[in-house]
Amino acid sequence: MNKQQSILQQAMQLAEHSDWESIRLRDIASSLSIPLLEIHQHFKQKDDLVDAWFNLADQAMLACQQQPDFEHSSAQDKLLTAMMHWLNALAAHRRITRQMLYYKLEPGHVHLQAAAILRISRTVQWLREIADLKAQNFKRIEQELYLTAVFTSGFIRWLTAPEPAVTTARSWLERGLQLGRWRNLWI
Repeated sequence: MNKQQSILQQAMQLAEHSDWESIRLRDIASSLSIPLLEIHQHFKQKDDLVDAWFNLADQAMLACQQQPDFEHSSAQDKLLTAMMHWLNALAAHRRITRQMLYYKLEPGHVHLQAAAILRISRTVQWLREIADLKAQNFKRIEQELYLTAVFTSGFIRWLTAPEPAVTTARSWLERGLQLGRWRNLWI
């Protein structure tokens, strides 16, 4: 495990014992017995830890392509598999993930909200790549908007549902992706 990963893992462990809001970069450095400067070398601000957390989910999503027969699946099945891998990568710290998003959505954090929108867009673009979606022009725009809506609403369901949250999110995603297929979006 590299230093950036150990810092992120420690931040998540500390947050599990309290909450995301109360964790400070100083706390992470102290618990790892490293200087604050070393944290700064990897994370310029606390929100960079959130980005790193979601980057891990993107990596898990991209890794799902290594499953046997993945490339022979339909675009709809590839999208569902990828989204579920993304959610499952975050599952160990679902409560903290929810708190991270609440932190980003605070009214005074407009700069974080703008970055969150770009973050969602980046993940949706990776979903399009994974599913080998090739739509162009207006069809691509419709596809991206719809995929963004399905992905974000499924994520919200996963964040807010009582256990088993994965089952709730999966059912939602399946219905949304099926409707997208009926609308001929997965081309």
